[in-house]
Amino acid sequence: MFHQHLTAHRTIFLVHAALLVCCAVLPEVARSEDSEPAPAKLPNIVYIMSDELAYYELSHMGNSKIHTPNIDQFAAEGIRFTQALAAAPVCAPLRCALMTGKHMGHASVRANDGGTPLRADEPTIASMLKALGYATGGFGKWGAGGRGSTGVPELHGFDVFFGYYDQVHAHSYYPPYLVRNSAEVPLPGNRGGRSGQTYSHYRIMEEGLEFIRDNKDRPFFCYLPITPPHGMYDIPADDPAWDLYRNDAWMQDPAVPQDAKNYAAMVSMVDRNVKEVLDLLRELGLEENTIVFFTGDNGGQDRFKTKEHPRGFFGPNVDPVTGVEFRGGKGSLYEGGLRIPFLVRWPGRIEPGRVSDLLCYQCDVFPTLAELTGGRAPADVDGLSILPELLGPAAVGRQQPQHDHLYWEYRDQRAVRMGNWKGIRTKPSRDWELYDLSVDISEAHDVAEQHPDIVRRIERIAAQEHTPVLAGHYTNRQLHEKDRRAKWGDVLPETQAK
Repeated sequence: MFHQHLTAHRTIFLVHAALLVCCAVLPEVARSEDSEPAPAKLPNIVYIMSDELAYYELSHMGNSKIHTPNIDQFAAEGIRFTQALAAAPVCAPLRCALMTGKHMGHASVRANDGGTPLRADEPTIASMLKALGYATGGFGKWGAGGRGSTGVPELHGFDVFFGYYDQVHAHSYYPPYLVRNSAEVPLPGNRGGRSGQTYSHYRIMEEGLEFIRDNKDRPFFCYLPITPPHGMYDIPADDPAWDLYRNDAWMQDPAVPQDAKNYAAMVSMVDRNVKEVLDLLRELGLEENTIVFFTGDNGGQDRFKTKEHPRGFFGPNVDPVTGVEFRGGKGSLYEGGLRIPFLVRWPGRIEPGRVSDLLCYQCDVFPTLAELTGGRAPADVDGLSILPELLGPAAVGRQQPQHDHLYWEYRDQRAVRMGNWKGIRTKPSRDWELYDLSVDISEAHDVAEQHPDIVRRIERIAAQEHTPVLAGHYTNRQLHEKDRRAKWGDVLPETQAK
């Protein structure tokens, strides 16, 4: 859908790529005694994606219940995007879009069944960076192809991936095993379900940090699609995150469900993980040569609803300052299903404390990292580079381009965004709805009848952007099905025990 942008900027990109790598983006090259320049050092990349952490669930956004001091500081030291959107409203499709740069009309993974795989020949961010000499590691939830399929991460550019390949497996923090490059890694004392001896997230973060240590002397891409706070809301009782809530009255209220309390502590655990990553980069002397992204994956879910809190106990889609709401939530193509937190930090390169209203989405990450590193994104990606917005037009040598339109599909839903116009069709049998987000961010007033010309343009875009899905395949589904059963292992859930 953005082929015209990419074609227009292809020549510019080729001219500037070498300059970006050697001068504008990267540290100044060292000089040897004979004045020959030494090879420029490529920037390290850390991409942290917290599963289902919502736009308004961070304390710098005004949330009064959840404590995220380290993420708040991260935002103050980098750039915060107000119009960053998920490429899909659910886990698996958006992970495919992120990795491949393809929107939902072109992506190979459009179902959220946890196992639909990437095709064997699909380039990814990791495969591009690996070709440039990067160490590539992923730690957390993959979701773009189960074991025994063409979509496993080690076939798509990752030197190592440790965690969960399947989304159902990822619901439990006490599974009997995790997976490293398709091999099972036992977790002592675990049988599945909601209790055990080895908390999986601790192991995942340990391996992610160790990957950074092991590759401190070469460029690395550390992808951290961590599971908290999604899944079963479980966290050890002695986790340090609980200390942040010792004086919170709501945390002592017996009327508040324990899962809601666990959820808040899990978000604060993620907050601590962000600090651990940044502290390690400082310790290793890598902070000034590492760009760090922190994001959610899809829009928030209105969890823990009560009469007093009809949009969820933590109000993930409600501005706590103004009370203005995003319509819908996870699984929906209204703003509540798409709006995500998106922060980027790079000391000395990204001006601190910036807030950007640039309209962007996860498909943009691939071309952005390609321009940053001098790599080559496929010509048919649907995203565009947001590097000028991150580093400034002067550093990059060009102005930030804008999307002509964005496109989404999920199940029967379709949506198109053109500037502030948002068109949505929730079912094939229904008419297109139209909203002007500049005055109606809650998508409460359908103005389709007043703007038939805009609706016709949206219909044409939706028709041209959809192609039949072509997913990868399995050679053997047995290991994938075993991973799905490992959610409970030999611990039968109460609902099935009755």
